[in-house]
Amino acid sequence: DGVTEVLAHRRDSLQDKFIEVPCSEDYDSHKRFEGCTPRKCGRGVTDAVITREEAERIRRIAERGLSLGGSDGGASILDLHSGALSLGKHFVNLYRYFGDKIQDIFTEEDFALYRDVRQRIQQRIAQAFGISSASMYLTKPTFFSRINNTEAKTTHDEYWHPHVDKVTYGSFDYTSLLYLSDYTEDFGGGRFVFMDAGSNKTIEPRAGRVSFFTSGSENLHRVEKVHWGTRYAITISFTCNPDHGIGDPVLT
Repeated sequence: DGVTEVLAHRRDSLQDKFIEVPCSEDYDSHKRFEGCTPRKCGRGVTDAVITREEAERIRRIAERGLSLGGSDGGASILDLHSGALSLGKHFVNLYRYFGDKIQDIFTEEDFALYRDVRQRIQQRIAQAFGISSASMYLTKPTFFSRINNTEAKTTHDEYWHPHVDKVTYGSFDYTSLLYLSDYTEDFGGGRFVFMDAGSNKTIEPRAGRVSFFTSGSENLHRVEKVHWGTRYAITISFTCNPDHGIGDPVLT
Protein backbone atom coordinates (compact mmCIF):
# COMPACT_ATOMS: atom_id res chain seq x y z
CA ASP A 1 0.00 0.00 0.00
CA GLY A 2 2.98 2.31 -0.37
CA VAL A 3 3.51 2.65 3.39
CA THR A 4 7.17 3.15 4.26
CA GLU A 5 6.96 3.42 8.06
CA VAL A 6 4.65 2.20 10.82
CA LEU A 7 4.49 4.82 13.58
CA ALA A 8 2.39 2.60 15.85
CA HIS A 9 1.82 -1.13 15.45
CA ARG A 10 -1.44 -2.62 16.66
CA ARG A 11 0.45 -4.87 19.11
CA ASP A 12 2.38 -1.92 20.64
CA SER A 13 1.21 -0.32 23.87
CA LEU A 14 2.51 3.23 23.64
CA GLN A 15 2.69 5.59 26.58
CA ASP A 16 3.33 8.63 24.41
CA LYS A 17 4.84 9.11 21.00
CA PHE A 18 5.12 12.53 19.41
CA ILE A 19 6.69 13.61 16.13
CA GLU A 20 7.09 17.29 15.39
CA VAL A 21 6.71 18.44 11.77
CA PRO A 22 7.05 21.95 10.28
CA CYS A 23 3.76 23.86 10.25
CA SER A 24 2.11 24.63 6.92
CA GLU A 25 0.87 28.10 6.00
CA ASP A 26 -2.79 27.06 6.29
CA TYR A 27 -3.21 28.79 9.65
CA ASP A 28 -2.13 32.16 8.22
CA SER A 29 -5.36 32.55 6.25
CA HIS A 30 -7.44 32.29 9.44
CA LYS A 31 -7.62 34.51 12.49
CA ARG A 32 -4.85 33.54 14.91
CA PHE A 33 -5.53 32.93 18.59
CA GLU A 34 -2.41 33.40 20.66
CA GLY A 35 -1.69 30.49 22.96
CA CYS A 36 -3.74 28.08 20.84
CA THR A 37 -3.26 28.47 17.06
CA PRO A 38 -0.48 26.01 16.20
CA ARG A 39 3.07 27.34 16.21
CA LYS A 40 4.38 23.85 16.93
CA CYS A 41 2.90 21.25 14.59
CA GLY A 42 3.07 17.49 14.60
CA ARG A 43 1.34 14.21 15.29
CA GLY A 44 1.09 12.01 18.34
CA VAL A 45 -0.24 8.66 19.43
CA THR A 46 -0.95 7.25 22.88
CA ASP A 47 -2.50 4.11 24.34
CA ALA A 48 -2.39 5.56 27.87
CA VAL A 49 -5.31 8.03 27.88
CA ILE A 50 -8.34 5.79 27.26
CA THR A 51 -8.54 2.17 28.47
CA ARG A 52 -9.63 -0.69 26.23
CA GLU A 53 -12.62 -1.21 28.50
CA GLU A 54 -13.68 2.43 28.04
CA ALA A 55 -13.18 2.10 24.28
CA GLU A 56 -15.45 -0.97 24.27
CA ARG A 57 -18.12 0.96 26.19
CA ILE A 58 -17.83 3.86 23.74
CA ARG A 59 -18.07 1.44 20.81
CA ARG A 60 -21.32 0.04 22.22
CA ILE A 61 -22.74 3.59 22.20
CA ALA A 62 -21.78 3.81 18.51
CA GLU A 63 -23.24 0.38 17.75
CA ARG A 64 -26.56 1.20 19.41
CA GLY A 65 -26.86 4.55 17.62
CA LEU A 66 -25.83 3.21 14.22
CA SER A 67 -28.23 0.26 14.57
CA LEU A 68 -31.00 2.86 14.03
CA GLY A 69 -29.69 3.63 10.55
CA GLY A 70 -26.57 3.06 8.55
CA SER A 71 -25.40 3.94 5.07
CA ASP A 72 -26.18 1.80 2.02
CA GLY A 73 -22.48 2.19 1.27
CA GLY A 74 -19.49 1.25 3.39
CA ALA A 75 -19.19 4.33 5.62
CA SER A 76 -21.78 5.22 8.26
CA ILE A 77 -21.69 8.32 10.46
CA LEU A 78 -23.28 9.13 13.81
CA ASP A 79 -22.89 12.64 15.24
CA LEU A 80 -24.30 12.90 18.76
CA HIS A 81 -23.90 16.70 18.72
CA SER A 82 -25.94 17.57 15.62
CA GLY A 83 -27.93 14.33 15.58
CA ALA A 84 -26.71 13.49 12.04
CA LEU A 85 -27.11 9.78 11.29
CA SER A 86 -26.48 7.95 8.01
CA LEU A 87 -29.69 6.38 6.71
CA GLY A 88 -29.56 4.73 3.30
CA LYS A 89 -28.12 7.28 0.88
CA HIS A 90 -28.98 10.27 3.07
CA PHE A 91 -28.72 11.63 6.61
CA VAL A 92 -31.47 12.16 9.16
CA ASN A 93 -31.54 14.02 12.46
CA LEU A 94 -31.48 11.26 15.03
CA TYR A 95 -33.20 13.34 17.70
CA ARG A 96 -36.04 14.55 15.47
CA TYR A 97 -36.46 11.28 13.59
CA PHE A 98 -36.65 9.01 16.66
CA GLY A 99 -37.87 11.52 19.27
CA ASP A 100 -38.40 10.12 22.76
CA LYS A 101 -37.23 6.65 21.66
CA ILE A 102 -33.68 8.02 22.01
CA GLN A 103 -34.04 7.62 25.79
CA ASP A 104 -34.25 3.85 25.19
CA ILE A 105 -31.05 3.86 23.12
CA PHE A 106 -28.70 6.06 25.14
CA THR A 107 -28.28 6.75 28.84
CA GLU A 108 -26.96 9.71 30.84
CA GLU A 109 -23.98 7.48 31.71
CA ASP A 110 -23.20 7.10 28.00
CA PHE A 111 -23.05 10.86 27.53
CA ALA A 112 -21.04 11.35 30.74
CA LEU A 113 -18.44 8.83 29.49
CA TYR A 114 -18.34 10.58 26.12
CA ARG A 115 -17.68 13.95 27.85
CA ASP A 116 -15.01 12.48 30.11
CA VAL A 117 -13.18 10.83 27.21
CA ARG A 118 -13.36 14.04 25.16
CA GLN A 119 -11.90 16.06 28.06
CA ARG A 120 -8.99 13.67 28.57
CA ILE A 121 -8.14 13.73 24.86
CA GLN A 122 -8.32 17.54 24.86
CA GLN A 123 -5.94 17.72 27.84
CA ARG A 124 -3.50 15.31 26.19
CA ILE A 125 -3.44 17.38 22.98
CA ALA A 126 -2.92 20.61 24.93
CA GLN A 127 -0.03 19.02 26.83
CA ALA A 128 1.65 17.73 23.65
CA PHE A 129 1.46 21.10 21.88
CA GLY A 130 2.22 23.24 24.92
CA ILE A 131 -1.07 25.14 24.94
CA SER A 132 -3.83 25.58 27.51
CA SER A 133 -6.73 23.13 27.14
CA ALA A 134 -9.03 26.01 28.19
CA SER A 135 -8.12 27.83 24.95
CA MET A 136 -9.37 24.89 22.84
CA TYR A 137 -13.00 24.37 21.88
CA LEU A 138 -14.74 21.29 20.61
CA THR A 139 -15.85 21.92 17.03
CA LYS A 140 -17.93 20.24 14.36
CA PRO A 141 -18.05 17.76 12.89
CA THR A 142 -17.20 15.39 15.73
CA PHE A 143 -18.59 11.95 14.92
CA PHE A 144 -18.50 8.17 15.13
CA SER A 145 -17.60 6.28 11.97
CA ARG A 146 -18.35 2.67 11.11
CA ILE A 147 -16.61 1.43 7.98
CA ASN A 148 -16.92 -1.93 6.24
CA ASN A 149 -16.13 -3.20 2.75
CA THR A 150 -19.56 -2.52 1.22
CA GLU A 151 -19.22 -0.75 -2.12
CA ALA A 152 -19.65 3.05 -1.96
CA LYS A 153 -23.08 4.27 -3.03
CA THR A 154 -22.58 8.03 -2.64
CA THR A 155 -19.61 10.40 -2.32
CA HIS A 156 -20.14 10.33 1.49
CA ASP A 157 -19.06 6.67 1.41
CA GLU A 158 -15.74 7.51 -0.28
CA TYR A 159 -13.69 7.99 2.87
CA TRP A 160 -10.32 6.96 1.38
CA HIS A 161 -9.40 10.12 -0.54
CA PRO A 162 -6.36 12.11 0.70
CA HIS A 163 -7.44 15.30 2.46
CA VAL A 164 -6.39 18.09 4.82
CA ASP A 165 -8.77 18.75 7.71
CA LYS A 166 -8.07 22.51 7.88
CA VAL A 167 -8.88 22.81 4.18
CA THR A 168 -12.00 20.61 4.40
CA TYR A 169 -13.26 22.16 7.64
CA GLY A 170 -11.84 25.65 8.19
CA SER A 171 -12.55 25.56 11.93
CA PHE A 172 -10.24 22.60 12.66
CA ASP A 173 -6.91 23.31 14.38
CA TYR A 174 -6.35 19.98 16.15
CA THR A 175 -7.83 16.65 15.09
CA SER A 176 -7.99 13.45 17.11
CA LEU A 177 -9.16 9.91 16.47
CA LEU A 178 -10.07 7.44 19.15
CA TYR A 179 -10.01 3.92 17.72
CA LEU A 180 -12.71 1.56 18.94
CA SER A 181 -11.64 -1.67 17.22
CA ASP A 182 -8.45 -3.54 16.35
CA TYR A 183 -6.59 -3.70 13.05
CA THR A 184 -6.18 -7.35 11.86
CA GLU A 185 -8.49 -8.60 14.65
CA ASP A 186 -11.75 -6.81 13.80
CA PHE A 187 -10.97 -5.63 10.28
CA GLY A 188 -8.37 -5.68 7.51
CA GLY A 189 -7.14 -2.57 5.68
CA GLY A 190 -8.41 0.65 7.24
CA ARG A 191 -5.07 1.94 8.50
CA PHE A 192 -4.62 5.68 8.93
CA VAL A 193 -1.90 7.02 6.62
CA PHE A 194 0.01 10.31 6.85
CA MET A 195 1.13 11.22 3.33
CA ASP A 196 4.47 12.99 3.59
CA ALA A 197 6.69 14.05 0.68
CA GLY A 198 8.44 10.89 -0.44
CA SER A 199 7.01 8.64 2.28
CA ASN A 200 3.78 7.38 3.82
CA LYS A 201 3.56 6.71 7.56
CA THR A 202 0.79 4.69 9.14
CA ILE A 203 -0.90 4.23 12.50
CA GLU A 204 -2.53 0.85 12.99
CA PRO A 205 -5.83 1.15 14.88
CA ARG A 206 -6.16 -0.48 18.28
CA ALA A 207 -9.14 -0.12 20.66
CA GLY A 208 -8.39 2.71 23.09
CA ARG A 209 -5.60 4.20 20.96
CA VAL A 210 -5.72 7.96 20.46
CA SER A 211 -4.02 9.50 17.45
CA PHE A 212 -3.92 13.31 17.24
CA PHE A 213 -2.37 15.92 14.99
CA THR A 214 -2.45 19.54 13.89
CA SER A 215 -5.08 19.90 11.18
CA GLY A 216 -3.14 21.73 8.45
CA SER A 217 -1.47 20.55 5.23
CA GLU A 218 1.54 19.35 7.25
CA ASN A 219 -0.71 16.36 8.03
CA LEU A 220 -2.19 15.39 4.68
CA HIS A 221 -3.74 11.96 5.28
CA ARG A 222 -6.09 9.24 4.14
CA VAL A 223 -7.62 6.02 5.42
CA GLU A 224 -6.99 2.79 3.53
CA LYS A 225 -10.04 0.97 2.20
CA VAL A 226 -11.39 -1.59 4.65
CA HIS A 227 -11.10 -5.04 3.03
CA TRP A 228 -13.01 -7.11 5.58
CA GLY A 229 -14.69 -6.73 8.97
CA THR A 230 -15.86 -3.49 10.59
CA ARG A 231 -13.76 -0.54 11.74
CA TYR A 232 -15.13 1.74 14.45
CA ALA A 233 -13.60 5.08 15.43
CA ILE A 234 -14.61 8.48 16.69
CA THR A 235 -13.21 11.73 15.29
CA ILE A 236 -13.02 14.49 17.90
CA SER A 237 -11.95 17.88 16.61
CA PHE A 238 -10.93 21.14 18.25
CA THR A 239 -10.76 24.77 17.21
CA CYS A 240 -9.02 27.79 18.69
CA ASN A 241 -11.87 30.06 17.59
CA PRO A 242 -14.59 30.28 20.26
CA ASP A 243 -17.09 31.32 17.55
CA HIS A 244 -16.76 27.82 16.06
CA GLY A 245 -17.04 25.99 19.38
CA ILE A 246 -19.84 23.53 20.16
CA GLY A 247 -21.07 22.09 23.43
CA ASP A 248 -20.95 18.48 24.54
CA PRO A 249 -23.97 16.41 23.45
CA VAL A 250 -26.83 16.30 25.93
CA LEU A 251 -29.48 13.63 26.29
CA THR A 252 -32.63 15.77 26.20
